[in-house]
Amino acid sequence: MGNLCGKQSKDNFEGEGRTVGSAPAPTTKASIPSNVATPKPKMGGPPRTLGEGNRGDDPKAAAAAAAEARANRTSPGDLQKRLDAQKRQTNNQTLLQAANDNRLAREADQATETRNYN
Repeated sequence: MGNLCGKQSKDNFEGEGRTVGSAPAPTTKASIPSNVATPKPKMGGPPRTLGEGNRGDDPKAAAAAAAEARANRTSPGDLQKRLDAQKRQTNNQTLLQAANDNRLAREADQATETRNYN
């Protein structure tokens, strides 16, 4: 059974043909404007020879140093400050805040119901 709403498939044998073994037509590429500079890849550190290891660096120590640097980094932005304050909350403070939010929502619903004279 065929598809009633679909498009008719394109026949691969339409158009100009070519012989077996001949190369396909070359594709054209968009040229890059001369005023656009291509960025050079950034590579840091001294060059190393093939097979050279980490020169005694302990992977655990490097991971610990990176984690310490992330933990001691200053937190920019208002959103990050609020997130840090939320992380410092105790379980009891979190429950109190959730209860307060629920109470405020109930009061807002009650005020809406009173306004609508229901």
